Amino acid sequence: MRHGKSGRKLNRTSSHRKAMFANMAVSLITHEQILTTVPKAKEIRPIVEKLVTLGKRGDLHARRQALSQIQDKDAVKKLFDTIAARYATRNGGYLRIMRAGFRHGDNAPMAIIEFVDRDISAKGAADKARVEAEEAEGETEAA
Repeated sequence: MRHGKSGRKLNRTSSHRKAMFANMAVSLITHEQILTTVPKAKEIRPIVEKLVTLGKRGDLHARRQALSQIQDKDAVKKLFDTIAARYATRNGGYLRIMRAGFRHGDNAPMAIIEFVDRDISAKGAADKARVEAEEAEGETEAA
């Protein structure tokens, strides 16, 4: 019997699930919007909302707790500096899940999970900056 056991297994071991949710949380904090399956989106929402609540607390202990969970200094910095300030007056409900049809390969139900008052320019900004830096580096090496 599975009395009191919450959360979906998602066909993964517990360590794989924990790592996957940490990676998804970092991506969601960095890009402020990600496309994933509906069950994964429903599972990641409480994790990220608790991280935003830690960010709103803002003390050193909260920062260390967030770092222990997602292990990405840049994402924690953005979480505590930008996102926590944005939701300072909001009491929960920081994320929205919108269904986005079905995936072509296996017909899995897809969803977009995003922050409610997200910064639209944040999506892909880190990747664009990285590509521009690599191109600039390639031009200097060619010269």
